[in-house]
Amino acid sequence: MGRAYLSLGSNIDADKWLAAGVAELRTRFGPLVVSPVYRSRAVGFDGPDFLNLAVGLDSDLGPEALNDWLHALEDRHGRVRGGDRYASRTLDVDIVLYDDLVLSGPGHLELPRGELRHAFVLKPMADIAPGLRHPVTGETMAALWAAFPAGKEPLSVEPLDL
Repeated sequence: MGRAYLSLGSNIDADKWLAAGVAELRTRFGPLVVSPVYRSRAVGFDGPDFLNLAVGLDSDLGPEALNDWLHALEDRHGRVRGGDRYASRTLDVDIVLYDDLVLSGPGHLELPRGELRHAFVLKPMADIAPGLRHPVTGETMAALWAAFPAGKEPLSVEPLDL
């Protein structure tokens, strides 16, 4: 059993797909810790705003098996693969942290997730696990968020009940 923290995002019918993704995570893994939902600009391409959140869960799957399960979850909820890496999507779910593991691969599995440097991942993580330490730097999520440059990547809270 491991403690995993996930980042979820969507910019296509986001209310629908994020709710469906969180519901399926609850069905599979049980109780979740869920952050507020934040609206942010698309990163890496011009597109509609994203809605993003983080969840914490206890997983009976190791990181590779969990990553495979999450890819299947994305596929079940309309994720289209094979195009540009930075593009609009119905559902994007990434493992941000898994216990204190540091991994690179297989595939796009990277722990800790590189997107932790972006506000749309870091702020929700700081909300649900402020005392959690980055496995490389040792800094807490709260400290990383406090040091994040104000106004660099604006976020706004989105009222979405999950």
